[in-house]
Amino acid sequence: MSPLTPDVAAIPKAELHVHLEGTATPDLIRRLAARNGVQLPTERLFNPDGSFAWNDFLHFLESYDLAAAAIRTGADYRDVTYEYLAACAAEGAVYVELIASLDHGKNVGLSDEEHLAGIAQGIDDAQRDHGITGRIISSIVRNFGVADCEDVARRTVALGHPYVVGFNMAGDEANFPASDYARAFAIVHEAGLGCSVHAGEHAGPESIRAALELPGVVRISHGVRAVEDPDLVAELAERQIVLEVCPTSNVVLGVFPTYEAHPLGALRAAGVPVTLGSDDPPYFGTTIGREYELAHDRLGCSLADLREITETALNAAFSDTEGLVNQPDRRADL
Repeated sequence: MSPLTPDVAAIPKAELHVHLEGTATPDLIRRLAARNGVQLPTERLFNPDGSFAWNDFLHFLESYDLAAAAIRTGADYRDVTYEYLAACAAEGAVYVELIASLDHGKNVGLSDEEHLAGIAQGIDDAQRDHGITGRIISSIVRNFGVADCEDVARRTVALGHPYVVGFNMAGDEANFPASDYARAFAIVHEAGLGCSVHAGEHAGPESIRAALELPGVVRISHGVRAVEDPDLVAELAERQIVLEVCPTSNVVLGVFPTYEAHPLGALRAAGVPVTLGSDDPPYFGTTIGREYELAHDRLGCSLADLREITETALNAAFSDTEGLVNQPDRRADL
């Protein structure tokens, strides 16, 4: 990828929506597979140019799972975390919340403690080397069922890890009603964790309304299809519900046909607070810096708007971003 333009590169950035396993580049996945003796299905997983191969949403999910299977140890999680945060810092990012699945660690034989220790080591090493702050959002998947999601909620709370600051639900929003997961959210909300839900991406405004009924939810992951319901947009603006918007993901996965059709600008104009995220960056050919540049070049955001988006993200973060005072030069630029 070509370098960011100087004006966009100079803007401090913050990211609240990115899936940790989905940050691992093809090169890193190949290295981890070799280290762990994992045989990758190369022809199915990679294009001839070395990028991840997928052609629709279901194929993307398959490729994601095949690649994530190479991430197997605490040291692997350290490397995935460190390499992503280092890349973000190189583009001017000061803060990132990483969505991580305890179930993935469990499925490859890692204890929750080993899993989080690896991620935390990557966060600490990136902070030391690059001055970027990272935190963790524990994630559940609707499709895995209510019992599994409540188990993950209880495990998340029991761990009490200082870097785990939030809780998120992903998965099939159209076929698994949000209301079924109210107990899982009550468990983490009562423990003081921030809550966000994937909604309004592959289902419409009704999915967002249902997510907002869950205990503690103050942010919506994606949420862009709120634009279909003016009353909902007005409610989001009035309640200052933050949308974690991932424009490239929305376009390449077909939520909107083009960048010009994307509602980021309309939502901001209506007073809805938005942030920018890269979702699963190497799969979609983007980075957090690219999302900022795209918002500037194609979605109508001025440089001042981009600074405001960063301030929104820092204010909406589930941890105390005053910890960024060791970056006074960057924070002062906002």
